[in-house]
Amino acid sequence: MSNVTQVETVSTGADKAKIGLAAALLVGSVVAFYFLSAQDIWLRVAVLLALVAASALVFLISEPGRQFIGYAREAVRETEKVVWPTRQEALQMTGYVFAFVVVMALMLWLTDKTLEWLLYSVVLGWR
Repeated sequence: MSNVTQVETVSTGADKAKIGLAAALLVGSVVAFYFLSAQDIWLRVAVLLALVAASALVFLISEPGRQFIGYAREAVRETEKVVWPTRQEALQMTGYVFAFVVVMALMLWLTDKTLEWLLYSVVLGWR
C-alpha cells in the first residue's frame, strides 16, 4: 500500500506582505547603490549589503523562508548519508574517463578521415 503525503500550502496575507517587503528591500538596495553614486564606494557597498541582509532576514522569517531553511537542513542531512569515494577510487575513475575520451576522440577522428577519403578521393576524385 502506498503512503501518499498531502502537501498543503497555506499562504497568509502576512507572508505575502513579508515576501513583498523582501522584494522591495532587494530592489531598493540596487536603487540605493546607484542613487548614492556621489558617495564613497565603501558607503555604497555598505548600504547595498545592509539592505540585502535585511531583505534576506525578512524572507527567512516568512513561512516560505522557514520552509527553505527546513529544505536546506534536510539537504545537508542527505549529503551526510552519501558514501564518498576514496582518493584512489576517484583517481581511478578519472583515469577511466580520460582514457575513454581519448579512445572516442581517436575513433571519431579515424571515422572522419575515412569518410573524407571516401567522399573526396574515391567518389568525387578531387585529390
